[in-house]
Amino acid sequence: MKVTPTPIRGLCLIEPRVFGDERGFFLEIFQAQRYLDAGVVDRPFVQDNLSRSHRGVLRGLHFQIRHPQGKLVYVTRGRVWDAAVDVRPGSPTFGQWFAAELDDRDHRQMYLPPGLAHGFAVLSDTAEFIYKCTDYYHPEDEGGVAWDDPDIGLPWPVTAPLLAEKDRKFPRLKNLGPDRLPHLES
Repeated sequence: MKVTPTPIRGLCLIEPRVFGDERGFFLEIFQAQRYLDAGVVDRPFVQDNLSRSHRGVLRGLHFQIRHPQGKLVYVTRGRVWDAAVDVRPGSPTFGQWFAAELDDRDHRQMYLPPGLAHGFAVLSDTAEFIYKCTDYYHPEDEGGVAWDDPDIGLPWPVTAPLLAEKDRKFPRLKNLGPDRLPHLES
């Protein structure tokens, strides 16, 4: 497995080893000790989520406030443009973003440490997207940033995306006070 750090602390791209032949392929999606040894994760995953979406869907930018989640994300079917924004108060890269294309051909993954806002846009007809999370989902704890916040400047590769109502209503990052940003452990 190859781990590539990004300019945002803790955020990395992961290229797992894929073993292929005329029958198809095999890969280990996750192996706890290997990811721990590589410095990717420092806490256990407690929940797995599967999202299926169609071309043009944009989900995000989401985070949890009192229960920030680390996420290992990957695509099992299709292709997405996956984005993370640092919304950790006091972080030297606060407000900066990183994005990468993830698909079912190269099987790259992205690990987002707790405190990052996350979103993705679907580029294929259909995409199935898996999230391994380090904390449970708490609907009452959801936070978010406007997907099209001009101060962040994410160059989403979709025009007129299909959005959930809650994603349309998220505020710009500059309008979120410290009480509406992730509360991280010291």
